[in-house]
Amino acid sequence: MKLASRSFRGSDLALAAGAAVVAVGGALTAPEARTGLDTLGVVLLVVAGLALVVRKRFPRPVLAVAAASLLAYLVLGYPGVGPAVPVLIALYTCVHRGHGRTARAVIAAILLVGIVGDAIGSGAKPADVFQRWFLIIGWMVAASVMAEVSRQHRAYLEQVERRAEEAERTREETARRRAVEERLRIARELHDSLTHSISIIKIQAGVAVHLARKHDEPVPDALVAIQQASGEAMRELRNTLEVLRTDAPAAGDVAHGIDGLAGLAEGVRLAGLPVTVRITGSRREVPVAVDETAYRIVQEALTNAARHAGPAEVTVCVEFAADAVTIRVDDDGLGTDDFVPGVGLTGMRERVTALGGTLRAAARPTGGFTVEVRLPLSPQPAEARAAAQAAARATAQATSENGAQTTAHATSQAPAHATSQAPAHATSENGAENGAENGAENGAQGDRADGTVVRA
Repeated sequence: MKLASRSFRGSDLALAAGAAVVAVGGALTAPEARTGLDTLGVVLLVVAGLALVVRKRFPRPVLAVAAASLLAYLVLGYPGVGPAVPVLIALYTCVHRGHGRTARAVIAAILLVGIVGDAIGSGAKPADVFQRWFLIIGWMVAASVMAEVSRQHRAYLEQVERRAEEAERTREETARRRAVEERLRIARELHDSLTHSISIIKIQAGVAVHLARKHDEPVPDALVAIQQASGEAMRELRNTLEVLRTDAPAAGDVAHGIDGLAGLAEGVRLAGLPVTVRITGSRREVPVAVDETAYRIVQEALTNAARHAGPAEVTVCVEFAADAVTIRVDDDGLGTDDFVPGVGLTGMRERVTALGGTLRAAARPTGGFTVEVRLPLSPQPAEARAAAQAAARATAQATSENGAQTTAHATSQAPAHATSQAPAHATSENGAENGAENGAENGAQGDRADGTVVRA
């Protein structure tokens, strides 16, 4: 800031010195007049020029000094019109700073006093005096017009810039308001559509457990799993609704992570699906987003295994490396390459891509299905993350199109038949909505009539 100020003062000084030199040079080279150039004449020229140093801070006083020097110089009969140069610059600055009335008053005063004084002092014909001063006044009017045009143009640009800033600010406020309204709408829809249903499931499961215990009957593990899963789902749903309504983490909301995989596996075992969890490598602190994403990937993979694998065993492997965490979920049940990615697999891919990781979901050569994810421990640059997200979207779209083509081909070539797989399990959290009905209805939900599996 100080350097800019010094440069600003230096340019003003250079302009003032240049104007003074031009004025003195013009007087020295001008034809002889009734008064020769003496010390007073040079002083008038130099004062008019050097006064321009402070023209931006004091535009009107500088214009007055320059105009007075011009009048004195010409009325006294010195050669040339050298002081007109500083007056033109002072007029331009004065009008450009918005002092148009002052400039017009000075021009009128110069015209009146100059003509009268020059006519009395020189004894020349009024017509010759008027022509001489009329040309000088013409230059001054031209300088004033140029300054006014420049000022109006600058004001127009400033107005356009203000409007653009206001429009941008309005767009941002509108976008924020619409985002808040959309979050509130989603929160209402989630509350109205899910809270009631999950509450009914939890109540019915609790009543069934209570009646079984009241009659000294064994309580099925699947029923206990449904009760626990519905309670956990209710807690997570409340936290989600609070986040949507306030745009802030819910009070008491503890994110699930890799440390919670043991509890997740235990809930799935209660539902009847054997699960083994192995964690290898050197355990270390991982970012919260990576930790929660790893948990959600395993959760969704176990849900898919329970819904689509049939009688199977699942192995969950978590491997810590120096720069990444690798999660692999394998089952030895029913697996096929002819599957269409559903909401679950799409959500997994979106979570992984947002962290700059990779995901592979495919049938195993030896039977069953595998989901393998690699999550980097260090944040990825925004550009690389955007490219990865675009690639993931393209891959998901291609996979979906290929699955649709396979479905269409199978439908046209083979007789329609219903393939019903009978998974006997429900996961502890994502499978809560299936409850005790999961085994009976899952075949219709998970498979298509042509045999193509829709993996949620």
